[in-house]
Formats: sequence, C-alpha cells, structure tokens
Amino acid sequence: MVAHAARWPGRLRRLVGHRPLLVDGLLATATVAVGLALASQQPPAGIRPMDLPGYALTCLLGALLVARQRAPTAVLVVYCAVWAGYIELGYWPVVNSPGMLLALYTVAARRRVRTALAAAVIAATVWVYAGHESLLVAIVQGVAWTGVVAWIGHGAGQLAASNQRLARVARQLEYEQEQRARRAVVEERVRIARELHDVVAHHMSVISVQAGLARYVLATDPQTAQNALGTVLETSGEALDELRRLLSLLRLNADGGEESGSYAPAPGLDQLDELIQRVRAAGVRVETSTSGVVRALPPGIDLCAYRVVQEGLTNVLKHAPTAAATVALHYARDRLTARVRDDGGPGAGPSGVTEGHGLVGMRERAHLYGGTLTAGPHPEGGFEVVLTLPIPAMVDDDRADPGRDLS
Repeated sequence: MVAHAARWPGRLRRLVGHRPLLVDGLLATATVAVGLALASQQPPAGIRPMDLPGYALTCLLGALLVARQRAPTAVLVVYCAVWAGYIELGYWPVVNSPGMLLALYTVAARRRVRTALAAAVIAATVWVYAGHESLLVAIVQGVAWTGVVAWIGHGAGQLAASNQRLARVARQLEYEQEQRARRAVVEERVRIARELHDVVAHHMSVISVQAGLARYVLATDPQTAQNALGTVLETSGEALDELRRLLSLLRLNADGGEESGSYAPAPGLDQLDELIQRVRAAGVRVETSTSGVVRALPPGIDLCAYRVVQEGLTNVLKHAPTAAATVALHYARDRLTARVRDDGGPGAGPSGVTEGHGLVGMRERAHLYGGTLTAGPHPEGGFEVVLTLPIPAMVDDDRADPGRDLS
C-alpha cells in the first residue's frame, strides 16, 4: 500500500503536464465550489444576500480560471474587473477572493517580475476597494495576501524553470550517453571483427594450402599427405581454441556474470615460433631475425605486433605462396619495429595485395597504440609490411634478453 501511495505524486505530475486544461477545469470547479460554500453562510451586516445574479457572476469568474495558464495576465485583469463589479453590486467580496489569489499566483509563476508586481498592485487595489468600510484592515489584508501569493508564485515559477533546465540537461546527458554507448558498441564490433579476421584468415589460409597439398600428393606421396593433414588438424584446433576464447568474452551465464572456465591468454610475440612453424609447414620459406634487447611488452602492444606479423604472413600465403618471406623484429629503446617482407616468388609480377580488411585492420591496430604501419610493394620486388609501435623506455629490467635469432 505504501508503494502504491508513493506512485501518486508521479502520476499527478504526469497528469498536470499532459492534461493542463483538465487540471485547470478541476481547479476552477473547486474554486467555484469553495465560493458557493462561502456564499451559503450568513453574510456580514450590510452585505447583499446571494441571489441569481450573484451566483451567475461567481460561476463566470470560476469559468475564467479555466484559461489562466494560457493567458494568465488577461485572466487576472478580467477577473479583477468582474470581481470589482461583483463588489460594486454589494455582494460579499470574500466569496470570490480565492479565485483572484489563484489567478495572481499564476501570473507570478509564469510572467516576469514587473508583470507580477503590476498584477499584485491591481489585485491589492480591488481588495482595498472591497474593504472600503474598514480601509486600514483592507490595506493590510490586500498588501499581505497579494504580496505573499505573488512571492510564492514567483518562487514556484523559478523552481519550475530550474526543473525544466535540469530536465533539458538530463535529456542531453542521456542522449550523449546513448551516443557513447553506440560508439562503444561499434568499436567493440570492429575489434571483434578484427580479431575474427585475424584468426580465421590466417588459420584458414594454412588449412587451405595444406589441404590442397594433401589432395595433390595423396596418391603419389602418402607420407607428405599425412603430414599436411596433421598440420590441418593442428591448425584447425588452434583456430577453434582462439574462437572459443574470443566468444567466451561475449557470453554471459544465466546469472548475468561471466561464464566460468579458463581463459587462454591472448597470443603475443612469445608464440611467434609456433606461427612461423605453421607457415613453414604450409610451404612458405620464412627466415626470422631479432635485433636490439628483447624485453617484455605491454599486453596490448604485444598482441598488436603478433597480429600484424600474422596478417603479413597470411598475405604471403594468399598472394605469394611460392615466395620466401622474412620476419624481422627490432627492439629500440622506445619503440618496436616489426617488418614482414616477401620476395614475390619466382617470376612474380606486381604484388596482388589490395587494401582489404586485413591491411585496414593492421592500420587500426597500430593507430590504437600510437604507432604507424606502412604496407606496399618493395623496390626490390615482393611486398613489405612495416609496423612501428612506441613502447615504454627500457630501464633496468632483469627480464631483458639479448637479441636472439628466432630461426
């Protein structure tokens, strides 16, 4: 029951906001009812008893209040004029004073201060006129009642304006939050697409080459075919593991938390040997070299370098499977340079690599970590991809390892 009652203020605010005419009609009816209740009492001595014209004027004044929010100033002026005529006919002024105060409150809440002050002066003047038999009391009452009502109305208007500004700011913040959420979703989709491309493109290229080799030598060289199928099996298993690791990051259990289970770490340059072996098994001659002082890299930079080398070798498998490739890593004090180059193969013409998703994804990765990537034909033939990534300057690091040859 308490929760049900707590919902009433919100419902009332919605009613006031969406049905102002209905609310004004109800207030006008209530004001007329209060006036008629006052009129039913015995008026002071010398006051004209209520009759049909008095009831008609009271209902007319109540009807004016229906338009108080649409034209508050005009309603107050007309109300005071009709009320002054009502008083001039000798009726009891108190009967229609609540409606005048409501009209004055509306002007003070919805119009500027000067307009509200002018309205208060008009209302006070009629109030003083209504009490001509006791001028001092009428002046005090007129100034006090109209001043208090005008002050309350002005405060309510300021509060309403402040609430409107806050509502606009809240809507703007909500819109900006939605836009940020949408951008985050798009960025996450791009990241996932890039990861899927790296996994699928590389492993499926190896699988395709090895499966074609196995089919070609199946009858003439069963041992080579068996080795090729073994590479297919191993590579497909690695692809499934990486896909499972990637998809597990997106899956939630029934309780809304992350699905339980172990998560394999993201690949890095420490797994470069396995990558090179797969590419060599696919028939590409790959030579590797490392210069500088090898040291541990931040996870993001490590993954970025690995993926770029993987994509570069995948392009060799796709576009120049008979070429010889070179992978060179250089650790400088403040940057890492990874270079993947192929010689194009025997009798190779211009490189067939185009600006597809792979190169675009590599450039996005490099830009994400503040690096650069260049890719294009090499002057001596073939194709070359060069990645440069900034890394923290090396300090005394026990994990540093002198340059070594990965081959």
